[in-house]
Amino acid sequence: MLEGLQAEGFRACVVGGAVRDLLLGVDPKDFDVATDAEPEDVVDVFGRKARLIGRRFRIAHVRFGREIIEVSTFRADPGEDSDSVDTRELDDSGRVLRDNVFGSIAEDARRRDFAINGLYYDGADDCVYDYVGGMADVDARRLRLIGDPQVRYREDPVRMLRAVRIAAKLDLTIDPAARPPAALVPLLADVPAARMFEEVLKLLMTSAAPKVYAALRDYGLLDPLFDQTAAVLDSPAGAASEALIGKAIANTAARIDAGKPVTPAFIFAALLWPAVRERAAVLEGEGMPPMPALASAQAQVVSHQVQRVAIPKRFGVPMREIWQLQPRFHKRRGKQPNRLLTHPRFRAAYDFLLLRAEVGEVDDELAEWWTAIQNDPSTPAPASAGPRKARSKRGGRRRRRSSETA
Repeated sequence: MLEGLQAEGFRACVVGGAVRDLLLGVDPKDFDVATDAEPEDVVDVFGRKARLIGRRFRIAHVRFGREIIEVSTFRADPGEDSDSVDTRELDDSGRVLRDNVFGSIAEDARRRDFAINGLYYDGADDCVYDYVGGMADVDARRLRLIGDPQVRYREDPVRMLRAVRIAAKLDLTIDPAARPPAALVPLLADVPAARMFEEVLKLLMTSAAPKVYAALRDYGLLDPLFDQTAAVLDSPAGAASEALIGKAIANTAARIDAGKPVTPAFIFAALLWPAVRERAAVLEGEGMPPMPALASAQAQVVSHQVQRVAIPKRFGVPMREIWQLQPRFHKRRGKQPNRLLTHPRFRAAYDFLLLRAEVGEVDDELAEWWTAIQNDPSTPAPASAGPRKARSKRGGRRRRRSSETA
C-alpha cells in the first residue's frame, strides 16, 4: 500500500490507531494511511481498487483483498500558530461540517484528536514521526487531547465517546483536561443517528465494554445515546435495570473474549428493556391488557430511540422478538412450551430470561424450569403454571327423567 504511493513520488505513512496499538503491544485491527497525495491522486494510483467517499472529510477507500485501507490527505491546521487560513465549514456550536483543505504532515498531526493518534510511521525510512508529544503519552499510558479540549470536542462531539472507548480498551488514564465536559455532552444529541449507531457498536461490542459502559455512566454520556434508559436508571427503582444491563454487557464481552458469536440485537434489547417495561406498566395502569400494552410500549420506545441511535432492521426485528417472547415463558401448559422451544429466537429470549431472573425481575423457579425442560422435555409444569381452562360441555342442561309413567 505505502509502496504504491511512494513509487509515484508521494509520501505515505501509517497513522493513528495502528501505530498507537503497536507501540502499546496491541495487535491493530486495521490500518489507516495519511499521504500528501490528494484524493484524486490516490484514485489515479490504485485505479478501480480505490473510491472516494465523504463530504465532510473527503478520503479514499482502497481495497486490498478483503481489507479496506482508509487513505486521507494531510490536512491544513487553521490554529492560532498556523499561517493557514481557516476555510472550514462550522455550525453554530463549532462542529466541523466540511474540511478539505490540505497541508503538511506536521499540520495534519495537529489536526488529529488525541496525541497518541498523532503518530506517523514512514516505511521509507522506518521511523515514527511525532509532532504532538504522542510518544510521551504512550510511555505514560495517558490519553491527551491535542489543542483546546473545548474547541476539539465542539468540532466533533463524538470525540467524547472515542475518549472513553480508547481509554478503556487500552487501559489508559484520561488526562484531566480531556475528560468529557458535562456542558458539552448534550452536543451528542445533534450527531446523525446512523453515525451514532456505528459508535455504539464500537463502544459496546468489545471485550472492554464493561469498562466503557461504566465510563459512559460516570460522564453522563449514556443520556444523549439512550435518554429513555438513562431516565429509568436514574430513578429510585433503577438498580435492577442497571444490574440487568451490566450483566448483558458483561456476558457479551465474555463471549467476544471466548470467540463466540454475538449480536447487537441482544445488547439493544437489554439497553431499551427498562424503558419498554416502564412504559408497558403505565399503559397497563391506564387499562390496556398486558400483551397490547407491551406491543404498544415497544413501538413507542423504539420510535423515539431511533431518533438518537439508528437501529437497522436486521437488529431491530430480533430485538423486538426477544421482548415479545418474554410473556410466553409464563405459559407452561399443554403444547405451548414445545412451540416456544422451536422458535428461531428462543435461545436469545431464554438468555434474556436468565438475566431477568438474576436481577429478581422474574422468579428463579421460572428460569430453572425452562433450563430443565431443554434437557428433559418430560419435565412437568408446576401447579403454579396457571389453571387449566375448564372444558365446555356440549348442549344444554340435562333433562331430569320423570318418575311418572306414560
